[in-house]
Amino acid sequence: MEKLRVLELYSGIGGMHYALKESGISAEVVAAVDVNTTANEIYRHNFPDTPLWPKTIEGLMLNDFNKLGFDMILMSPPCQPFTRIGLQGDVSDPRTKSFLYILDVLPRLTKLPRFILLENVKGFETSSARDSLVKTLKDCGYSYQEFLLSPTCLGIPNSRLRYFLIARATPGSFSFRTAPGQILESFPNSAANGNAPDHAPVPDGCPPASSEGAESGRVLYKMETPHELERKQLQDANESVRRIQEFLEEEEGGTGADMEQYLLPSKTLLRYALLMDIVRPTCRRSVCFTKGYGHYVEGTGSVLQSSMETELETAFASLDSLSEEGKLSRLSQLRLRYFTPREIANLMGFPAHFCFPENTSIKQQYRVLGNSLNVHVVARLIQLMVA
Repeated sequence: MEKLRVLELYSGIGGMHYALKESGISAEVVAAVDVNTTANEIYRHNFPDTPLWPKTIEGLMLNDFNKLGFDMILMSPPCQPFTRIGLQGDVSDPRTKSFLYILDVLPRLTKLPRFILLENVKGFETSSARDSLVKTLKDCGYSYQEFLLSPTCLGIPNSRLRYFLIARATPGSFSFRTAPGQILESFPNSAANGNAPDHAPVPDGCPPASSEGAESGRVLYKMETPHELERKQLQDANESVRRIQEFLEEEEGGTGADMEQYLLPSKTLLRYALLMDIVRPTCRRSVCFTKGYGHYVEGTGSVLQSSMETELETAFASLDSLSEEGKLSRLSQLRLRYFTPREIANLMGFPAHFCFPENTSIKQQYRVLGNSLNVHVVARLIQLMVA
């Protein structure tokens, strides 16, 4: 296959670019477009030879698109208009304007791209923006397939359920049987291109069918319902998913990272201990890391128990009966810490050579990673789309 020319919209820190490289197809990114200054600095640091346009997509004229002569669009439009915890403004949200502009430009291009891949949050699939996307694709003669996928489908111990769409211009069809109107929740098997999943799919946030090996009767923390506890136990028992320890950095000593700076402060322990999702290195799960990780606690990502000398049950037993000093002493034994940015990058599939410029703060690193995507999942979808 001749080298494909790829346009990367909403390029962020380069997750799509890394996925393209991992997919193994012959391609080059002819332009990356994003307005986020911090993300652009990180992108340029890792892809110095890729043309990076720090401008709004609406600022690109039709002629700008035509001059690029691209064969593929990779894009991850702003998700805020579609998040379940947001206002769900959909097409009325100003942040959707650039995406609607793309849909307006697409039919007017001199040459339609052969492939399109889009990523967004769960919730996009029921939006008016999605309906406009599908209508535009149909009008332009594309065949398409939609997915709701999480990295757990590839055996990665991190829940990050996302909507994906891949589209292919006709004439031509996918190497797997498409399901019109159906959103797939696993990668389709394709003997033709060898892209069958390496692991049995594990629905995001749902336990596997078997509970064999799960410990019974454990109580982790007071705010957790029995159903949530059972779900976590079953996830940890699913051997098709790797353990978190495979994605962790080495600690102090030699070239290991200094983990003291990632320990949860006393104030956070006392205020949010009952709300945190706590995992151990041997766990096979972690919750989705968001851009607020490290700044907010509840619902932004899991924290790691780095000391195994004290059991969670022991630490949380009768915690309410203790003084503030006693609570802090008990909880500190667990040495709870945030995952480092590098560890989150590992879980999200960024290669070992991916790095941040020296002037990027830890808060900025968490923020841009929370806005990014899972490289391995997108790489698999690119393979399916192009094969």
